[in-house]
Amino acid sequence: MHPQLKAAFEGRQALKVISGLNNFDSAHVCAVAQAAALGGATYIDIAADPSLVTQVRQRVSLPICVSAVEPERLVSAAAAGADLIEIGNFDGFYAQGRRFEAEEVLALTQETRALLPNITLSVTVPHILPLDEQVRLAEALVAAGADIIQTEGGTSSQPRHAGTLGLIEKAAPTLAAAHSISQAIAVPVLCASGLSVVTAPMAIAAGAAGIGVGSAINRLNSEVAMVAAVRSLVEALRRAMPVRR
Repeated sequence: MHPQLKAAFEGRQALKVISGLNNFDSAHVCAVAQAAALGGATYIDIAADPSLVTQVRQRVSLPICVSAVEPERLVSAAAAGADLIEIGNFDGFYAQGRRFEAEEVLALTQETRALLPNITLSVTVPHILPLDEQVRLAEALVAAGADIIQTEGGTSSQPRHAGTLGLIEKAAPTLAAAHSISQAIAVPVLCASGLSVVTAPMAIAAGAAGIGVGSAINRLNSEVAMVAAVRSLVEALRRAMPVRR
């Protein structure tokens, strides 16, 4: 695992900024990556495209994660210089009626690990599964070679309230998954999807070693706003950890 990632996960301070699985707009992806670097994020997650990897690498020194649901795309992006790979970002498919069941996610993991035996591999556990099945899948994924397990659920939740209560409701599925899965496995759990400065500390308290944030950053209309959002999340993670005396 990249030393920067390893240290952040061990300190339970990892922040992944997600530009989007289907975001191939190189100018926007690079702007998100630069904001992530300036704001103090740990690493950037981009679509598994060799050209994007090259362009982002020219602009930032952050570790680059590439995401896809097709193992061959992960292979080509890894060859272009990605530091880690991810099977995930399923949220973008649910609105299309595309489901990822446990058997398919495990098969994708096994195929990807066979193709890329040495690179750091993150795998998302679909939130559409009952919580006990999410835990069992996470255990199977780790046995199949996953180095990081990611949770999800926020983009599909429907908060009933506004303000802080609504933010907590939105994050509830991914927080619940992070808590349950982190009790069952020894590898880092990254809590992602629907998180905010309010719920980032809750993710750490629930057992996550870090968080992943996408639309709360990548949908902002300026790099200045994106940098500010990243910095706010970094500070929220710092506040989540108790002061050592």
